[in-house]
Amino acid sequence: MKLLRIIQFFPDSLLRVVLLSFLVLSEPVFSQTNSNIKQTVSLASYFSSGDYGGDRDTDIYYFPVSYSANKGKWGAQLTVPHLRVEGVGNVLVNIGGGNRAVSGDQLERNSGIGDSTLAVTYQMDSFTETGLFIDFRLDIKIPTAERNRGLGTGEADYSTQVDISQSYGNSVIFGTFGYTFRGKTDFYAGLTDSAYVQLGIARPFASRWNVGIFYDFREPASTFSPEIHELVPYFNYRLSDSWSFTGLTAFGFTQASASVAVLGQVSYSW
Repeated sequence: MKLLRIIQFFPDSLLRVVLLSFLVLSEPVFSQTNSNIKQTVSLASYFSSGDYGGDRDTDIYYFPVSYSANKGKWGAQLTVPHLRVEGVGNVLVNIGGGNRAVSGDQLERNSGIGDSTLAVTYQMDSFTETGLFIDFRLDIKIPTAERNRGLGTGEADYSTQVDISQSYGNSVIFGTFGYTFRGKTDFYAGLTDSAYVQLGIARPFASRWNVGIFYDFREPASTFSPEIHELVPYFNYRLSDSWSFTGLTAFGFTQASASVAVLGQVSYSW
């Protein structure tokens, strides 16, 4: 007998913030006006565990590798992850909610390439001397994950967002406002388009440290899942002019969030 189960999981909000932390805290990103290309390679490791309202926990191991290039006001980034999911087969990465038919409560252990992401950004000039910046971003989720193994929906998604930041002394107030258009499929019924908002503050701490915290809100990604409300503290440590490390965690307030979620990312720029 097959049961219809809710799929609850959303690490994308955490991974997005790793990118946002560099946008907010790296002055060269804003001040880059010459013809040189700034390139960055990043390797991240993400782990989460939670029952998402079910009887058993699901563990997620997510290892994205990304390459980004910025020239002038334009930037592009390609991310390809390796994904491992251990649970009862009712968790779908980078969706936040949906449903599919799975067999009973049988434990599943699936791994492979996850959905890739291509992002394009455009950075506007500052509107004021104190640094009000507005950036535009387009994300395309490329369906490289295997749908039948519960690693992806098999459809492309598109997200558009606006990033706004304002300097106040040594601190930076920032916000993200976006909307995701999800590819529909009968295999995962109930998927819906949804909006998301992130509001936070970041500031330097000592000579090499930057710390920040933000609130993450996301509308339901399907008719079978709740809204997402999370509080995410994070930090960035510059090992040198080229190397940096970012770490973060998340505290969720609905069943759509994991009980434990941590991420670390090391990046090299040249």
